[in-house]
Amino acid sequence: MSTLTFQGAVKEVTGSRYLIEVDGSDGSHRLLLECGLHQGGSDADETNAKPFGKLAHELEAVVLSHGHLDHSGLLPKLVREGFSGPIHCTRGTRDLLEIMLQDSAFIMAKDVEWENKWRKRNDKPLVEPLYELEDVERTLSLCESHPYGQPVDLPGGARLVFRDAGHILGSAIVELTVPSGGQEKRLVFSGDLGNPGSVLMKDPEKLYEADVVLMESTYGDRDHRPLDETLEEFARVLEEAHEAGGNVLIPAFAVGRTQEILYHLSVLYHEGRLRQQMVFLDSPMAIKVTELYHRARKALDAEDLKVLNIAASGDTSQYLPILRMTRTVDESMAINRIHGGAIIIAGAGMCTGGRIIHHFRYNLEKPNTRLVIVGFQAAGTLGRQIVDGAERVRVLGQDLAVKAKVHTIGGFSAHAGQTDMIGWAGAFRNNPRFYLVHGEPGTQEAFKAALAESGIEAEIPAYGDRIEL
Repeated sequence: MSTLTFQGAVKEVTGSRYLIEVDGSDGSHRLLLECGLHQGGSDADETNAKPFGKLAHELEAVVLSHGHLDHSGLLPKLVREGFSGPIHCTRGTRDLLEIMLQDSAFIMAKDVEWENKWRKRNDKPLVEPLYELEDVERTLSLCESHPYGQPVDLPGGARLVFRDAGHILGSAIVELTVPSGGQEKRLVFSGDLGNPGSVLMKDPEKLYEADVVLMESTYGDRDHRPLDETLEEFARVLEEAHEAGGNVLIPAFAVGRTQEILYHLSVLYHEGRLRQQMVFLDSPMAIKVTELYHRARKALDAEDLKVLNIAASGDTSQYLPILRMTRTVDESMAINRIHGGAIIIAGAGMCTGGRIIHHFRYNLEKPNTRLVIVGFQAAGTLGRQIVDGAERVRVLGQDLAVKAKVHTIGGFSAHAGQTDMIGWAGAFRNNPRFYLVHGEPGTQEAFKAALAESGIEAEIPAYGDRIEL
Protein backbone atom coordinates (compact mmCIF):
# COMPACT_ATOMS: atom_id res chain seq x y z
CA MET A 1 0.00 0.00 0.00
CA SER A 2 1.09 3.59 -0.63
CA THR A 3 1.33 5.72 2.50
CA LEU A 4 1.41 9.35 3.62
CA THR A 5 3.30 10.54 6.71
CA PHE A 6 2.48 13.91 8.32
CA GLN A 7 5.78 15.73 8.85
CA GLY A 8 4.61 19.33 9.31
CA ALA A 9 1.70 21.81 9.54
CA VAL A 10 -0.09 19.41 11.89
CA LYS A 11 -1.81 21.14 14.82
CA GLU A 12 -0.01 24.30 13.69
CA VAL A 13 -0.33 26.70 10.76
CA THR A 14 3.20 26.63 9.30
CA GLY A 15 5.88 24.11 8.30
CA SER A 16 3.91 22.23 5.63
CA ARG A 17 5.41 18.83 4.78
CA TYR A 18 4.00 15.41 3.85
CA LEU A 19 5.99 12.34 2.81
CA ILE A 20 4.32 10.10 0.25
CA GLU A 21 5.70 6.59 -0.26
CA VAL A 22 4.35 5.24 -3.54
CA ASP A 23 3.79 1.49 -3.85
CA GLY A 24 4.73 1.30 -7.55
CA SER A 25 4.90 -1.80 -9.71
CA ASP A 26 8.69 -1.38 -9.79
CA GLY A 27 9.12 -0.89 -6.04
CA SER A 28 8.71 1.94 -3.55
CA HIS A 29 9.22 5.59 -4.50
CA ARG A 30 9.42 8.56 -2.12
CA LEU A 31 7.85 11.91 -2.97
CA LEU A 32 7.58 15.03 -0.82
CA LEU A 33 4.48 17.21 -0.88
CA GLU A 34 5.50 20.70 0.34
CA CYS A 35 8.71 21.66 2.11
CA GLY A 36 7.75 24.57 4.34
CA LEU A 37 9.47 26.75 6.89
CA HIS A 38 8.20 26.82 10.47
CA GLN A 39 7.38 30.41 11.45
CA GLY A 40 6.65 31.96 14.85
CA GLY A 41 6.80 30.06 18.12
CA SER A 42 9.81 29.53 20.35
CA ASP A 43 10.97 26.26 18.79
CA ALA A 44 10.67 27.29 15.10
CA ASP A 45 14.42 27.84 14.62
CA GLU A 46 15.28 24.53 16.22
CA THR A 47 12.70 22.68 14.11
CA ASN A 48 13.88 24.32 10.88
CA ALA A 49 17.51 23.40 11.66
CA LYS A 50 16.82 19.65 11.97
CA PRO A 51 18.65 17.81 9.16
CA PHE A 52 16.62 15.95 6.54
CA GLY A 53 19.14 13.11 6.85
CA LYS A 54 18.93 10.32 4.30
CA LEU A 55 15.54 11.60 3.08
CA ALA A 56 17.29 14.32 1.04
CA HIS A 57 19.01 11.61 -1.05
CA GLU A 58 16.08 9.18 -1.17
CA LEU A 59 13.44 11.60 -2.45
CA GLU A 60 12.73 11.39 -6.19
CA ALA A 61 10.54 14.49 -6.56
CA VAL A 62 8.94 17.36 -4.66
CA VAL A 63 5.46 18.73 -5.36
CA LEU A 64 4.66 22.26 -4.27
CA SER A 65 1.22 23.87 -3.95
CA HIS A 66 2.39 27.51 -3.86
CA GLY A 67 5.19 29.92 -3.05
CA HIS A 68 4.51 31.06 0.52
CA LEU A 69 7.50 30.24 2.72
CA ASP A 70 5.50 28.09 5.14
CA HIS A 71 5.01 25.77 2.15
CA SER A 72 8.32 26.22 0.29
CA GLY A 73 10.89 27.87 2.56
CA LEU A 74 13.02 24.80 3.36
CA LEU A 75 13.49 23.70 -0.26
CA PRO A 76 17.01 25.20 -0.52
CA LYS A 77 17.98 23.39 2.70
CA LEU A 78 16.73 20.12 1.19
CA VAL A 79 18.83 20.81 -1.92
CA ARG A 80 21.86 21.82 0.21
CA GLU A 81 21.61 18.45 1.96
CA GLY A 82 21.61 16.44 -1.26
CA PHE A 83 18.23 16.51 -3.05
CA SER A 84 18.65 16.84 -6.83
CA GLY A 85 15.31 15.71 -8.28
CA PRO A 86 12.59 17.80 -9.94
CA ILE A 87 10.46 20.29 -8.00
CA HIS A 88 7.01 20.40 -9.60
CA CYS A 89 5.04 23.66 -9.34
CA THR A 90 3.10 26.16 -11.44
CA ARG A 91 4.75 28.97 -13.42
CA GLY A 92 3.47 31.61 -11.00
CA THR A 93 4.95 29.67 -8.09
CA ARG A 94 8.30 29.32 -9.84
CA ASP A 95 8.44 33.10 -10.43
CA LEU A 96 7.49 33.83 -6.82
CA LEU A 97 10.05 31.35 -5.46
CA GLU A 98 12.82 33.28 -7.16
CA ILE A 99 11.86 36.41 -5.24
CA MET A 100 10.96 34.82 -1.93
CA LEU A 101 13.76 32.30 -1.51
CA GLN A 102 16.43 34.84 -2.48
CA ASP A 103 14.98 37.25 0.07
CA SER A 104 14.87 34.49 2.69
CA ALA A 105 18.54 33.60 2.08
CA PHE A 106 19.55 37.28 2.25
CA ILE A 107 17.75 37.79 5.60
CA MET A 108 19.26 34.57 6.98
CA ALA A 109 22.76 35.71 6.03
CA LYS A 110 22.22 39.02 7.86
CA ASP A 111 20.79 37.30 10.94
CA VAL A 112 23.68 34.82 11.09
CA GLU A 113 26.20 37.65 10.66
CA TRP A 114 24.76 39.45 13.72
CA GLU A 115 24.51 36.23 15.72
CA ASN A 116 28.12 35.30 14.99
CA LYS A 117 29.39 38.73 16.04
CA TRP A 118 27.88 38.08 19.46
CA ARG A 119 29.17 34.50 19.52
CA LYS A 120 32.74 35.59 18.68
CA ARG A 121 32.71 38.11 21.54
CA ASN A 122 31.50 35.42 23.93
CA ASP A 123 33.72 32.59 22.65
CA LYS A 124 30.72 30.57 21.47
CA PRO A 125 30.77 28.26 18.43
CA LEU A 126 29.69 30.02 15.22
CA VAL A 127 26.44 29.12 13.45
CA GLU A 128 25.67 28.60 9.76
CA PRO A 129 22.55 29.72 7.85
CA LEU A 130 20.05 27.05 6.84
CA TYR A 131 21.01 27.84 3.25
CA GLU A 132 22.72 30.41 1.07
CA LEU A 133 22.04 32.11 -2.25
CA GLU A 134 23.84 29.42 -4.23
CA ASP A 135 21.49 26.81 -2.70
CA VAL A 136 18.55 28.95 -3.85
CA GLU A 137 19.96 29.10 -7.38
CA ARG A 138 20.31 25.30 -7.47
CA THR A 139 16.75 24.96 -6.14
CA LEU A 140 15.35 27.21 -8.87
CA SER A 141 17.21 25.21 -11.53
CA LEU A 142 15.34 22.08 -10.36
CA CYS A 143 11.88 23.66 -10.71
CA GLU A 144 9.65 22.28 -13.46
CA SER A 145 6.54 24.39 -14.00
CA HIS A 146 3.19 23.16 -15.29
CA PRO A 147 -0.09 24.89 -16.19
CA TYR A 148 -3.32 24.18 -14.32
CA GLY A 149 -5.10 21.08 -15.55
CA GLN A 150 -2.11 19.41 -17.23
CA PRO A 151 -1.37 15.82 -16.06
CA VAL A 152 2.26 15.23 -15.04
CA ASP A 153 3.81 11.77 -14.65
CA LEU A 154 5.68 11.15 -11.38
CA PRO A 155 7.87 8.23 -10.23
CA GLY A 156 6.16 4.95 -9.37
CA GLY A 157 3.24 5.52 -11.72
CA ALA A 158 1.84 8.45 -9.74
CA ARG A 159 0.19 11.31 -11.63
CA LEU A 160 -0.11 15.00 -10.69
CA VAL A 161 -2.58 17.69 -11.74
CA PHE A 162 -2.63 21.27 -10.42
CA ARG A 163 -5.97 23.09 -9.99
CA ASP A 164 -6.39 26.80 -9.28
CA ALA A 165 -6.62 27.44 -5.51
CA GLY A 166 -7.34 31.18 -5.92
CA HIS A 167 -5.05 32.10 -3.00
CA ILE A 168 -2.04 33.90 -4.51
CA LEU A 169 -0.40 34.02 -7.93
CA GLY A 170 0.26 30.43 -9.05
CA SER A 171 -1.37 28.81 -6.01
CA ALA A 172 -2.67 25.31 -6.61
CA ILE A 173 -4.82 22.56 -5.22
CA VAL A 174 -2.74 19.41 -5.65
CA GLU A 175 -4.42 16.33 -7.11
CA LEU A 176 -2.30 13.15 -6.95
CA THR A 177 -3.36 9.81 -8.36
CA VAL A 178 -1.26 7.12 -6.70
CA PRO A 179 -1.11 3.34 -7.20
CA SER A 180 -1.87 1.61 -3.90
CA GLY A 181 -2.55 -2.05 -3.22
CA GLY A 182 -3.33 -2.81 -6.84
CA GLN A 183 -5.76 0.13 -7.16
CA GLU A 184 -5.48 3.80 -8.04
CA LYS A 185 -6.13 6.16 -5.13
CA ARG A 186 -6.69 9.88 -5.45
CA LEU A 187 -5.16 12.21 -2.88
CA VAL A 188 -6.24 15.86 -2.95
CA PHE A 189 -4.37 18.51 -0.97
CA SER A 190 -6.26 21.78 -0.74
CA GLY A 191 -3.09 23.86 -0.42
CA ASP A 192 -4.26 27.22 0.89
CA LEU A 193 -7.78 27.82 -0.43
CA GLY A 194 -8.46 31.36 -1.54
CA ASN A 195 -11.20 33.63 -0.29
CA PRO A 196 -13.82 33.89 -3.09
CA GLY A 197 -14.62 37.42 -1.90
CA SER A 198 -11.11 38.78 -2.40
CA VAL A 199 -9.94 40.63 -5.50
CA LEU A 200 -7.36 39.78 -8.20
CA MET A 201 -7.57 35.99 -7.75
CA LYS A 202 -10.10 33.68 -9.39
CA ASP A 203 -12.33 31.51 -7.18
CA PRO A 204 -10.86 28.18 -5.97
CA GLU A 205 -11.75 25.27 -8.24
CA LYS A 206 -14.06 22.65 -6.78
CA LEU A 207 -13.08 19.00 -7.12
CA TYR A 208 -15.45 16.08 -6.92
CA GLU A 209 -13.39 12.88 -6.76
CA ALA A 210 -10.97 11.88 -4.01
CA ASP A 211 -10.18 9.03 -1.65
CA VAL A 212 -8.17 11.15 0.79
CA VAL A 213 -8.36 14.94 1.26
CA LEU A 214 -5.74 16.94 3.19
CA MET A 215 -7.51 20.16 4.02
CA GLU A 216 -6.17 23.42 5.39
CA SER A 217 -8.09 24.85 8.35
CA THR A 218 -6.45 28.23 9.05
CA TYR A 219 -9.80 30.00 9.44
CA GLY A 220 -11.91 26.92 10.08
CA ASP A 221 -13.54 28.46 13.15
CA ARG A 222 -15.01 31.57 11.54
CA ASP A 223 -16.13 33.43 8.46
CA HIS A 224 -14.58 36.65 7.27
CA ARG A 225 -16.65 39.79 7.15
CA PRO A 226 -18.21 40.50 3.75
CA LEU A 227 -15.86 42.48 1.52
CA ASP A 228 -18.12 45.53 1.19
CA GLU A 229 -18.28 45.89 5.00
CA THR A 230 -14.52 45.36 5.21
CA LEU A 231 -13.85 48.07 2.64
CA GLU A 232 -16.14 50.52 4.44
CA GLU A 233 -14.26 49.86 7.69
CA PHE A 234 -10.92 50.29 5.91
CA ALA A 235 -12.06 53.57 4.34
CA ARG A 236 -13.32 54.78 7.74
CA VAL A 237 -9.99 53.99 9.43
CA LEU A 238 -8.12 55.90 6.70
CA GLU A 239 -10.51 58.85 7.11
CA GLU A 240 -10.05 58.78 10.91
CA ALA A 241 -6.28 58.72 10.50
CA HIS A 242 -6.47 61.73 8.20
CA GLU A 243 -8.62 63.61 10.73
CA ALA A 244 -6.26 62.68 13.57
CA GLY A 245 -3.26 63.84 11.56
CA GLY A 246 -1.26 60.62 11.98
CA ASN A 247 0.26 58.00 9.74
CA VAL A 248 -1.28 54.65 8.86
CA LEU A 249 0.98 51.59 9.25
CA ILE A 250 0.05 48.40 7.40
CA PRO A 251 2.34 45.40 7.99
CA ALA A 252 2.81 43.95 4.51
CA PHE A 253 2.38 40.35 3.54
CA ALA A 254 4.51 40.72 0.44
CA VAL A 255 2.63 38.20 -1.66
CA GLY A 256 -1.06 38.63 -2.35
CA ARG A 257 -2.19 40.84 0.53
CA THR A 258 -0.05 43.82 -0.43
CA GLN A 259 -1.31 43.71 -4.01
CA GLU A 260 -4.91 43.43 -2.79
CA ILE A 261 -4.51 46.42 -0.45
CA LEU A 262 -2.98 48.47 -3.28
CA TYR A 263 -5.95 47.53 -5.47
CA HIS A 264 -8.43 48.80 -2.86
CA LEU A 265 -6.41 51.98 -2.28
CA SER A 266 -6.51 52.56 -6.04
CA VAL A 267 -10.30 52.19 -6.11
CA LEU A 268 -10.69 54.58 -3.13
CA TYR A 269 -8.34 57.06 -4.82
CA HIS A 270 -10.36 57.10 -8.05
CA GLU A 271 -13.60 57.44 -6.05
CA GLY A 272 -12.11 60.53 -4.38
CA ARG A 273 -12.24 58.86 -0.95
CA LEU A 274 -8.50 58.63 -0.21
CA ARG A 275 -7.53 61.77 1.70
CA GLN A 276 -3.90 60.78 2.26
CA GLN A 277 -1.46 62.31 -0.21
CA MET A 278 1.27 59.68 0.05
CA VAL A 279 1.27 55.87 -0.09
CA PHE A 280 4.62 54.18 0.45
CA LEU A 281 5.31 50.57 -0.44
CA ASP A 282 8.36 50.08 1.78
CA SER A 283 9.34 46.47 1.21
CA PRO A 284 11.84 45.44 -1.49
CA MET A 285 10.25 42.01 -1.73
CA ALA A 286 6.68 43.34 -1.92
CA ILE A 287 7.82 45.73 -4.67
CA LYS A 288 9.26 42.84 -6.70
CA VAL A 289 6.12 40.78 -6.19
CA THR A 290 3.88 43.72 -7.16
CA GLU A 291 5.90 44.12 -10.37
CA LEU A 292 5.53 40.36 -11.00
CA TYR A 293 1.74 40.58 -10.52
CA HIS A 294 1.75 43.44 -13.03
CA ARG A 295 3.64 41.33 -15.59
CA ALA A 296 1.34 38.35 -14.93
CA ARG A 297 -1.90 40.35 -15.30
CA LYS A 298 -3.37 37.77 -17.68
CA ALA A 299 -3.43 35.24 -14.81
CA LEU A 300 -5.46 37.59 -12.59
CA ASP A 301 -9.22 38.13 -12.41
CA ALA A 302 -10.19 40.10 -15.53
CA GLU A 303 -13.31 41.67 -13.97
CA ASP A 304 -11.31 43.17 -11.10
CA LEU A 305 -8.68 44.61 -13.42
CA LYS A 306 -11.41 46.04 -15.63
CA VAL A 307 -12.53 48.28 -12.72
CA LEU A 308 -9.06 49.85 -12.49
CA ASN A 309 -8.57 50.06 -16.24
CA ILE A 310 -11.79 52.03 -16.64
CA ALA A 311 -10.94 54.33 -13.70
CA ALA A 312 -7.40 54.94 -14.99
CA SER A 313 -8.44 55.17 -18.67
CA GLY A 314 -6.32 52.13 -19.49
CA ASP A 315 -3.09 53.70 -18.17
CA THR A 316 -1.63 51.28 -15.61
CA SER A 317 0.70 54.00 -14.29
CA GLN A 318 -2.41 55.89 -13.13
CA TYR A 319 -3.83 53.04 -11.03
CA LEU A 320 -2.49 54.79 -7.91
CA PRO A 321 -0.49 57.91 -8.86
CA ILE A 322 0.41 58.76 -5.22
CA LEU A 323 2.19 55.42 -4.71
CA ARG A 324 5.94 55.60 -4.02
CA MET A 325 8.00 52.41 -4.04
CA THR A 326 10.94 52.82 -1.64
CA ARG A 327 13.61 50.31 -2.54
CA THR A 328 16.64 51.61 -0.66
CA VAL A 329 17.32 51.89 3.08
CA ASP A 330 17.86 55.65 2.70
CA GLU A 331 14.44 56.06 1.05
CA SER A 332 12.88 54.01 3.82
CA MET A 333 14.54 56.06 6.56
CA ALA A 334 13.36 59.29 4.91
CA ILE A 335 9.74 58.20 5.53
CA ASN A 336 10.37 58.58 9.27
CA ARG A 337 10.55 62.35 8.79
CA ILE A 338 6.87 62.31 7.80
CA HIS A 339 4.74 62.74 10.91
CA GLY A 340 1.29 62.47 9.37
CA GLY A 341 -0.74 62.01 6.22
CA ALA A 342 1.07 58.92 4.93
CA ILE A 343 0.05 55.30 4.45
CA ILE A 344 3.09 53.09 4.99
CA ILE A 345 2.88 49.48 3.80
CA ALA A 346 6.03 47.74 5.02
CA GLY A 347 7.28 44.18 5.61
CA ALA A 348 7.03 41.91 7.43
CA GLY A 349 3.38 40.87 7.64
CA MET A 350 3.58 39.41 11.16
CA CYS A 351 5.98 42.15 12.33
CA THR A 352 8.74 39.59 12.92
CA GLY A 353 11.36 41.79 11.24
CA GLY A 354 11.78 43.96 8.16
CA ARG A 355 11.11 47.67 7.80
CA ILE A 356 7.77 47.76 9.63
CA ILE A 357 9.50 47.47 13.01
CA HIS A 358 11.63 50.55 12.21
CA HIS A 359 8.40 52.44 11.50
CA PHE A 360 7.07 51.16 14.84
CA ARG A 361 9.89 53.03 16.59
CA TYR A 362 8.69 56.33 15.15
CA ASN A 363 4.93 55.79 15.14
CA LEU A 364 3.75 53.16 17.65
CA GLU A 365 3.86 55.49 20.67
CA LYS A 366 1.74 58.18 18.97
CA PRO A 367 -2.02 58.09 19.73
CA ASN A 368 -2.80 59.54 16.28
CA THR A 369 -1.13 56.57 14.49
CA ARG A 370 -3.42 53.89 13.08
CA LEU A 371 -1.97 50.37 12.85
CA VAL A 372 -4.04 48.29 10.43
CA ILE A 373 -3.57 44.51 10.69
CA VAL A 374 -4.77 42.85 7.49
CA GLY A 375 -3.52 39.28 7.84
CA PHE A 376 -3.16 36.29 10.12
CA GLN A 377 -0.76 36.78 13.04
CA ALA A 378 0.75 33.45 14.13
CA ALA A 379 1.20 32.63 17.81
CA GLY A 380 4.54 33.89 19.13
CA THR A 381 4.92 36.80 16.69
CA LEU A 382 5.14 40.49 17.57
CA GLY A 383 2.02 41.11 15.47
CA ARG A 384 0.08 38.59 17.57
CA GLN A 385 1.22 40.29 20.82
CA ILE A 386 -0.13 43.62 19.56
CA VAL A 387 -3.41 42.12 18.30
CA ASP A 388 -3.85 40.40 21.68
CA GLY A 389 -3.69 43.81 23.36
CA ALA A 390 -0.10 44.13 24.62
CA GLU A 391 0.37 47.59 26.14
CA ARG A 392 4.15 47.48 25.75
CA VAL A 393 6.31 45.60 23.23
CA ARG A 394 10.02 45.09 22.72
CA VAL A 395 11.19 46.41 19.33
CA LEU A 396 14.86 46.53 18.26
CA GLY A 397 16.01 46.46 21.87
CA GLN A 398 13.62 49.23 22.91
CA ASP A 399 10.57 49.00 25.14
CA LEU A 400 7.72 50.78 23.33
CA ALA A 401 4.28 51.71 24.62
CA VAL A 402 1.53 50.75 22.18
CA LYS A 403 -0.41 54.03 22.02
CA ALA A 404 -1.37 53.73 18.36
CA LYS A 405 -4.94 52.69 17.66
CA VAL A 406 -4.90 49.09 16.39
CA HIS A 407 -7.47 47.90 13.85
CA THR A 408 -7.69 44.23 12.85
CA ILE A 409 -9.48 43.97 9.51
CA GLY A 410 -9.98 40.27 8.85
CA GLY A 411 -12.09 40.51 5.71
CA PHE A 412 -9.00 40.96 3.55
CA SER A 413 -7.87 37.42 4.22
CA ALA A 414 -6.58 35.48 1.22
CA HIS A 415 -7.85 32.31 2.94
CA ALA A 416 -11.34 30.93 2.64
CA GLY A 417 -13.49 31.22 5.76
CA GLN A 418 -15.43 28.41 7.39
CA THR A 419 -18.56 28.50 5.19
CA ASP A 420 -16.57 28.56 1.93
CA MET A 421 -14.33 25.73 3.14
CA ILE A 422 -17.31 23.59 4.08
CA GLY A 423 -18.76 24.32 0.63
CA TRP A 424 -15.50 23.23 -1.00
CA ALA A 425 -15.29 20.07 1.10
CA GLY A 426 -18.95 19.26 0.44
CA ALA A 427 -18.43 19.07 -3.31
CA PHE A 428 -16.60 15.72 -3.01
CA ARG A 429 -18.67 12.65 -3.75
CA ASN A 430 -18.41 9.24 -2.06
CA ASN A 431 -17.25 10.44 1.37
CA PRO A 432 -13.45 10.67 1.10
CA ARG A 433 -11.37 10.57 4.30
CA PHE A 434 -10.60 14.12 5.46
CA TYR A 435 -7.51 15.11 7.46
CA LEU A 436 -7.25 18.65 8.79
CA VAL A 437 -3.87 20.38 8.51
CA HIS A 438 -2.61 23.99 8.68
CA GLY A 439 -4.55 25.16 11.70
CA GLU A 440 -4.15 25.92 15.37
CA PRO A 441 -5.62 23.15 17.60
CA GLY A 442 -8.67 25.08 18.86
CA THR A 443 -9.52 26.22 15.34
CA GLN A 444 -9.22 22.69 14.00
CA GLU A 445 -11.55 21.28 16.67
CA ALA A 446 -14.13 23.96 15.80
CA PHE A 447 -13.80 23.20 12.08
CA LYS A 448 -14.05 19.46 12.68
CA ALA A 449 -17.31 20.02 14.57
CA ALA A 450 -18.67 22.32 11.83
CA LEU A 451 -17.82 19.74 9.15
CA ALA A 452 -19.54 17.01 11.20
CA GLU A 453 -22.72 19.11 11.25
CA SER A 454 -22.57 19.06 7.44
CA GLY A 455 -22.14 15.28 7.41
CA ILE A 456 -18.38 15.32 6.78
CA GLU A 457 -16.20 13.33 9.19
CA ALA A 458 -12.62 14.60 9.57
CA GLU A 459 -9.57 13.61 11.61
CA ILE A 460 -6.87 15.82 13.08
CA PRO A 461 -3.52 14.05 12.61
CA ALA A 462 -0.50 14.42 14.88
CA TYR A 463 3.13 14.84 13.82
CA GLY A 464 4.50 11.53 12.52
CA ASP A 465 1.11 9.89 11.93
CA ARG A 466 1.13 7.60 8.91
CA ILE A 467 -1.93 6.67 6.89
CA GLU A 468 -2.55 4.27 4.02
CA LEU A 469 -3.83 5.80 0.80
